[in-house]
Amino acid sequence: MAIWGGFALLLIVAPLIWGSGLGLTVLSQMGIAIIACLSYNMLLGQGGMLSFGHAVYTGLGSFMAIHALNRVTEGAMHLPVSLIPLVGGVAGLGFAVLFGYVTTRKSGTTFAMITLGLGELVFALSLMIPEFFGGEGGVSGDRMAGEPFMGITFGPQRQVYYLIALYTFVCVAAMYAFTRTPLGRMLNAVRDNPERVEFVGYDTQKVRYLAFIIAGFFAGISGGLGALNFEIVTAEVVGAARSGAYLLFTFLGGATFFFGPIIGGVLMVLALILLSELTKAWLLYLGLIFLFMVMYAPGGIASLIMMNVRVAVHGRLRELSGSYVALIASAVVMLLGAAAIIEMVYHLQLSTTLGDELNFLGLTLHARGWASWLGALALAFGGFGLFEWARRRFVRRWGAIQEDIENQIKQREAQ
Repeated sequence: MAIWGGFALLLIVAPLIWGSGLGLTVLSQMGIAIIACLSYNMLLGQGGMLSFGHAVYTGLGSFMAIHALNRVTEGAMHLPVSLIPLVGGVAGLGFAVLFGYVTTRKSGTTFAMITLGLGELVFALSLMIPEFFGGEGGVSGDRMAGEPFMGITFGPQRQVYYLIALYTFVCVAAMYAFTRTPLGRMLNAVRDNPERVEFVGYDTQKVRYLAFIIAGFFAGISGGLGALNFEIVTAEVVGAARSGAYLLFTFLGGATFFFGPIIGGVLMVLALILLSELTKAWLLYLGLIFLFMVMYAPGGIASLIMMNVRVAVHGRLRELSGSYVALIASAVVMLLGAAAIIEMVYHLQLSTTLGDELNFLGLTLHARGWASWLGALALAFGGFGLFEWARRRFVRRWGAIQEDIENQIKQREAQ
């Protein structure tokens, strides 16, 4: 209960801390991304269904929501603006009923390929049916439609944020409750051992189908909130890039833990908004982060947190403090060198008309100067060597602590 109270308090006070226009925009998009990533994790983390087309349901939910908003503006539909995201949710559910009947008949790689094909089909249709999708310009709307309720017009971004925060809290709580239901437990069983589930009398396809429908509903709500937040919906929202982002950041956050996609949703917004503004090479950095996570932490950030919580519970975390300092320091040195090399390469390729000077973290680098290259290479390779030394030392210490913890647990169980 304390965790949920803390989560609600965080949602309430966040705009008081980051109250600028940019801060409210980032916070609003984080709420939308959290719902989208959690709905995707219903398929990936809880059901073992790797989908390459989840943006179909968030995107179509956005289009239905923006059309409903325009109908409200025209007076043809009487619906409070605060309920427009539910229109997106119902739309996501409806399309999940339609498409899910086909996709969930298969599992594994076949399921993934079908979702990829459906995603490309919907994206192609978005360019072929401008009457609904609005063509390249998309469909725009006005969220200040209808009569104000208690002075709330949803014109100011703060009002929109609190609406998104309310939907975020309710949706996160509902999706967590789903994991505790018999259907949620059976979905985990289908993920882990579908043959045994069939043996005890359950229809695995039906379980996957029902979970797919529920995930589509929450994805549609996320899309509806996006339509209200941006007041415009374009074909990009149903594209493969958006589906890939849900997959990438859900994995980075940690698909095996419920709170992992919440971390992933926050990282998704920080990468797409802030990192993309800082450097032209942000996609390269994102790819490198994903590569290192797959190599060193395949369970995502959530798994790293939980492993350290386990060590802390047994009172052994302090023993690793020195190793963590060495790991972090060497990683920072390595990343600084690698980033300097990347920035100089990008500058030479894309910004040669501006000369060979570039600003990197307050330092002036010369993209054609040998001193800058030698310094960057020394930091990168020296940092990598130190990182590997610190990592191997950490792995040995970590293994010894884990072995001691397992022995303590066995001794307690024996007693």
